Amino acid sequence: MTSTFTVHDASGYEKLMGRWSQKLAPLFIDFAGISAGEKILDVGCGTGSLAFALLKAADLKEITAIDYSPVFVAETIRRRKDPRIKVEQGDACALAFDDGAFDRALALLVLHFVTDAGKAVAEMRRVVRPGGVVAASVWDHLGGMPGMRMMADTVAALGEAGRQFRARYCFQPMMMPGEMRATFIEQGLLQVSETQLMIRMDYSNFDDYWSPMAAGEGPFGKFLSSLDAPDRARAEAAVREAYQAGQPDGPRSFANVAWACRGIAP
Repeated sequence: MTSTFTVHDASGYEKLMGRWSQKLAPLFIDFAGISAGEKILDVGCGTGSLAFALLKAADLKEITAIDYSPVFVAETIRRRKDPRIKVEQGDACALAFDDGAFDRALALLVLHFVTDAGKAVAEMRRVVRPGGVVAASVWDHLGGMPGMRMMADTVAALGEAGRQFRARYCFQPMMMPGEMRATFIEQGLLQVSETQLMIRMDYSNFDDYWSPMAAGEGPFGKFLSSLDAPDRARAEAAVREAYQAGQPDGPRSFANVAWACRGIAP
């Protein structure tokens, strides 16, 4: 298995992260660059946020979208309206494509969930033509997601299981400053550059924030599912208090930063 991301239901993922991927995708496309007539590989397509945004950004020849999860593959196929998007189940560390088959290989919010991120970058480089672009982005869990870090710090204060979860969550692959850039250079990419992209995550109330995690989606959902019922209730009460911060429940807005990196295939 090459993905550590937990997904049960596409609609739950949309509420947890897909809606934010849609906001981040145009910023990532601007950074990665795109030109009409290109063939693009979308590695780890999720529910299609990047693939669908790419079609809006340029008149592309073809987009091949792959994901390890059959849940995501099925949902992207269901949402697909344009035949230029091809959707397949695939492994980021063993891409089933010929060398130089694409003009660009892009990965939006994927590499931190791949067990061997360096191998995935190497594979993306392999399937891109000489002079083509490899680009990726990951959330900065350690310092750039205060809304999620709020939960990680809260459950860490409740016990050892929470502390262990926080350590795993904050130090996933590719998240430290310069880490993704160093990996791109190690894999032979040229003219490598790294930047930060920022969006805001806006929640209507605590339930809007909490419910997808309570349903078991994503890293937090996996952690919550590992707790017994009393500890889950204790975690929910503590995180609710942190979210509300002494004020009535209601809308909250959190700034969120993603690292983004791009390089040129030799």
